[in-house]
Order: sequence, then C-alpha cells, then structure tokens
Amino acid sequence: MSDQTSTAPQSRLAKAWDSDFAYNFRRSPVAVVSFLVVLLLVLSAIFAPLIAPYDPFDPASLDLMNGFTAPMAPNDFTGDTFWLGTDDQGRDVFSTILYGMRISLFVGFSAVLFAMVLGITLGLIAGYVGGWVETIIMRAADVQLTFPAILVAMLIFGIAKGITPIEHQDTMAIWVLILAIGLSDWVQFARVVRGATLVEKDKEYVQAARMIGRGRGIIMLRHILPNVLSPVLVIATISLALAIIAEATLSFLGVGAPPTQPSLGTLIRIGQQFLFSGEWWIILFPSATLLALALSVNLLGDWLRDALNPRLQ
Repeated sequence: MSDQTSTAPQSRLAKAWDSDFAYNFRRSPVAVVSFLVVLLLVLSAIFAPLIAPYDPFDPASLDLMNGFTAPMAPNDFTGDTFWLGTDDQGRDVFSTILYGMRISLFVGFSAVLFAMVLGITLGLIAGYVGGWVETIIMRAADVQLTFPAILVAMLIFGIAKGITPIEHQDTMAIWVLILAIGLSDWVQFARVVRGATLVEKDKEYVQAARMIGRGRGIIMLRHILPNVLSPVLVIATISLALAIIAEATLSFLGVGAPPTQPSLGTLIRIGQQFLFSGEWWIILFPSATLLALALSVNLLGDWLRDALNPRLQ
C-alpha cells in the first residue's frame, strides 16, 4: 500500500508530462522561451526585496550625489558603481525596475481578474436569462466598444480619483487604476461567455438539470461555467499583456501610479524627461523590461489560443 501511495504522484506527473498539451508546449520554441521569460520576470518581481541591491522607496538609502550615474561606471563624486545606472534622484535603475515591475504585474493581474469575474458574470446572465436583461447588458457592451479602451480607463480613473478624498488619493491610486482598467476590459469576456452560453444552455445536460429542479444560479455556475472557460483563459492571458500596457500608458501620461509607488510606466515617463540630455539608460532599461514582459505574455497567449483550439489539433 505504501509503495502505491508513493508512486501515485509520480505517475500523475508523468501522465501530465506526456499529455498532448505538454507535448505541444515542448514542441513550440516560442512558447517555451516566452514562458521562461515571463517566469523569470515574475519571480524577479516577487523576490525583489531579496534581489534588489537597494530599496528605491527608502529615502535614507538615496544619495543625490549618485544621480545620473551611467551603467557600470563609477560615480564622479561617491565612486559607487551601479549595474544599470541611476536616475535623477540617485536611485538604482535595476532596483527601481524590480520594484516597479511588482506594481505593474499586480495592477495587470488584479485588473484582468476583476474584468474576468465581471465579464463572466454578465455574460452568463445575458446568455442564459436572455430577454431585456440580455439587451441591456449587450447594448452597454456595444456602446463601450465604440470608445478606445484607454480613453474609457482614463475617464473612469478621473471620475474615481475625483470622488476620492485628496488625502487618500495617493494611497488609493493603485486600486483606482485597477478599477479603471478592469471596467474598460470586461466587454470581451462578456461577449465570448454569452456566445458560449447560448450554445450550451440548449444541450441535454442543461435540460436535465432543469428537469430535476436545479436553480438558474446553480446551472450557470456548476454546469455551464466549466464548459465555457477554455476561451476565457485564452482571453485572460492576452488581456494581461494589454492590461500591463494600459497601466504603463496611464502612468506615462501621469494619471496612473503615483511617483511614490513608481511602476514601469512611471519610470519610462521619468526617463523620457532626460532622454535628449544624454541619460539614455533611465528610459531604455524600463522600456526594454516592459517590452519583454508584454511581448512574452502576448506570445504565450497566442500559443495557448492555438493549443486549446480543437480545430487546429
């Protein structure tokens, strides 16, 4: 009995490794490289306090004399050397990228999760209930689609920040940013889930659930929802890259993360101010990190879409 128990996890792991999904993943160099890049960046952000040589949010550790130090070049005044140089405040660019990436990833993941929950809920209700409820939800989605997502996010951010007390605006800026990006991104989830629900609700297993007296909520959550999640996961992966870019865009425009909690977009905005004065590294390295993160997530989402599409199997 003990031998069977000890070998069971290994057999399940081997079964997962030999599955079609894992096989397709191993056969795709783009997917493997993208996954490794995303994994490296995410782990670097999570363990930033352990990896970063400096704490950019600690004013006591900053020295203005270290400002505008070039990468791998000793400072003229202090003699300190920094891998990726420093910004105008003497902050280590490498450390600010790690900490800024934590905020960008947190905002991206949280915004996509919020948009996914809201979109799935409204899509299920619209597809299953139908009638005037479906009309209201889908017409609201159509109206929102007529505006660019970044403009919708800016509008929601401005309204939410306007009703937030001044003394709490900096502390609530990240949560307002998540709300703005999430509300601007729920439509695609709702439309996909509604379409899948319209197909699933007339199938035999749903009719059988109705006949035994299951309520609408139970049928939608326990029967229909598990069968419409595959396209949702693909959309969520691609939306993560778009959410990270949206956060960077809003922060670059000065309506996103506050200067006290700089994200990658905030760091790019700061670096842009010194681009033409010769301090190229302040904008180059945060921009390269944002590009690598968004591109890797997007490529991973494209592969996931193809892998989960039965027509391409």
